[in-house]
Amino acid sequence: MKSTPILQISGESGGGQLLRSSLSLSLVTGRAFRMTNIRGKRPKPGLMRQHLTCVKAAAAVCDASIDGAELGSVELVFHPGKVVGGDYSFAIGSGGSTTLVLQTLLPALLHAETSSTLRIEGGTHNPMAPPFEFIEQCYLPVIQSMGVKATAKLERHGFMQAGGGVITAEINPIKKWKKLKLIERGDAVESFGRVLHAHLHRDIAEREIATASHLLEWPSGQIELRYANDSTGPGNAILLGARFANVCEITSGIAQQGKSSEAVATSAAKSLRSYLASSAPVGAHLADQLLLPMALAGGGVFHTLSITDHTQTNMALIEQFLPVKFTVEELELGVKQIRCS
Repeated sequence: MKSTPILQISGESGGGQLLRSSLSLSLVTGRAFRMTNIRGKRPKPGLMRQHLTCVKAAAAVCDASIDGAELGSVELVFHPGKVVGGDYSFAIGSGGSTTLVLQTLLPALLHAETSSTLRIEGGTHNPMAPPFEFIEQCYLPVIQSMGVKATAKLERHGFMQAGGGVITAEINPIKKWKKLKLIERGDAVESFGRVLHAHLHRDIAEREIATASHLLEWPSGQIELRYANDSTGPGNAILLGARFANVCEITSGIAQQGKSSEAVATSAAKSLRSYLASSAPVGAHLADQLLLPMALAGGGVFHTLSITDHTQTNMALIEQFLPVKFTVEELELGVKQIRCS
C-alpha cells in the first residue's frame, strides 16, 4: 500500500490560525504535515505558549508523534494517530487563549468514537482571539444547526496577562454533518452589551459604556456592567452583540495597557455598527471559523461582509487536506458569498 506523502506547509504568511487549522485537519484526515517558518512574519516568530498548548493538546487526543514542539520553534512535524475520545485537561500557563485550543480540538473530537470532556485553563478574554461568549453564542449555535452536539461553559474568567481562566466543554461524536446554508439573518431579536470588569477602577467600565452607548445610539442601561472578580488578575472586556433569528454577532474590545477606555469601546462599537450596516449574516471572524465545519460537511454556502487574508489562507489550506473547492462571489457592495463544494 502506497503511503500518503507528508504535506509541506509554509507558515510564513499565516499566524497561529494556520497552525491550528493544520492541526485540526491533520487530526480529522489522519494526514501528516511539516510546517516551516511558523508565524514567520510576526514580530516574535515561532511557537508561543498558546500555540504549543494547541500542538501538545492535538498530540494528546491522538497519540501523535511530533518533532519541534518547543517554545520558539519555527518548524513542526506532526504525524497523527487515531483520535480517541475521553476526559482531557490542558493548561496554557499564561493568558493565551482557551477558546482557540477548544476550536483546534473540537473538529477532531467530533469524529472520535466516544464522547469527550475538555477542561482548558488560560485566558478566556484575550485581544487576539474570540472571547468565550462569541464561541457560546455565535459559533456553537451555527455548528449545532449542522448536527454538532457540543456545549461549552465558562467556569472562571481569565484575562491577559495572568490567565487562570477556565472553560469546559462536552463533545459528542457527530452522526452526520448537515450542509450549512446561512444566507439571511432572519428577524431581529435583540441587541445587547456587557462590560466584564475585574480588579480595576469602576471609572474605566463607565467610560466604555458611555462611549459605546453614544456611538450605537443605545439607551443608557442597555450595556450591563458585570464584575468578573473570580479572575486571578485585573482585566476588562466590552462585548456588544446583535441577535437575529438565524445568527448572532458579538464584537469585542479588550482593555490593554496604553489603550484608553474610549479607544477600546470605540473599536468594538464601530465593528458592530459596520456589521449592522450590511445585510450579510456572517461577520468576518465567524466566516473564518465556519470554513472547516462547512468543508467537513462536504459543502454549503454563507454570505459574509468581507474576506480577510486569514479567510483566504484558511480556504487554500483546507483545499490541501480535503477534496473540496471554495468559491467567492461578490453579490453586492459589502456582501460576499462563500460556497464550498
